[in-house]
Amino acid sequence: MNILPDRGELDRFDLDILAILQRDARTPQRLIAQAVNLSTPAVQRRIRRLEDAGVILRNAAVLDPARVGRPITILVAVEVESEQSAPLDATRLTFAAAPEVQQCYYVTGEADFILILTVPDMAAYQALTRRLFLDNPNIRRFRTFVAMERVKVDLAVPVGPAACPPR
Repeated sequence: MNILPDRGELDRFDLDILAILQRDARTPQRLIAQAVNLSTPAVQRRIRRLEDAGVILRNAAVLDPARVGRPITILVAVEVESEQSAPLDATRLTFAAAPEVQQCYYVTGEADFILILTVPDMAAYQALTRRLFLDNPNIRRFRTFVAMERVKVDLAVPVGPAACPPR
């Protein structure tokens, strides 16, 4: 059931609310209401509708990995042996279940998956490679890229007039 306006479109108010929430999900609804020129109950209804429609997936704290003992970020390009359903689904589930995997993308091109991981040290990464890749019969090859610097890390989706041109 589509609970967004016609054709699932987001209006200017929705986009403005989403932009504020992406910057700080703890922004009080009364401040959001002031910023977008709506009443607080209207903002509350819109946020609930956006959550129910799956536009807002969750609210989460963004952590500095180094400050919580995971200073190393690693990107891994993974090639699989078989893209048949059963082995591919098992590989997906393995990656999704690993807490070290922050992001996992099934991609086109030379690799089949791109993973973004955080680990406390290279010994932990070595153990993780055994668990995720070396012991997995569906992994043909993996290539590791160790991040030297976190230049930009953001999951914010561009919203608003510049990001959503009129139809």
